[in-house]
Amino acid sequence: MAEVRLREATKQDLDKIVAMLADDRLGSKRERYELPLPECYLHAFMAISADQNNELIVACRDNEVIGVEQITFTPYLTHQGGWRATIEGVRVSASVRGLGIGTKLIQYAIDRAKVRGCHLVQLTTDKQRPEALQFYQRLGFSATHEGMKLKL
Repeated sequence: MAEVRLREATKQDLDKIVAMLADDRLGSKRERYELPLPECYLHAFMAISADQNNELIVACRDNEVIGVEQITFTPYLTHQGGWRATIEGVRVSASVRGLGIGTKLIQYAIDRAKVRGCHLVQLTTDKQRPEALQFYQRLGFSATHEGMKLKL
């Protein structure tokens, strides 16, 4: 396999990113992958790109986008005003799953969190994705809290 490199996403990557987000049982119910992409994805991309506390990272092989993650850095009053990194939207193209690309993305996020002085890296994973939970546990994450969400 050709070398996988990580970089910040560009607007030209957006089609492939949304395709990966929509390419599973859960994502297909909440994403709208159609060309041209709905404007909402471009608006979100522009907001993420403009925010110094957000990074949208893609994994590439031979200039093809094969993975994605978003890292958000947030200051908190708890933990003596410490910063946290939150990892969201991790996806790897179905054709290359199991080749270590997800691990590379998560390690990159952890390294970025250290550079930014974060005391904690956190993420959520849907309870309907037990394989994702096992993946994150293998990387050292612990299910220490019960997360709750309210759809608006």
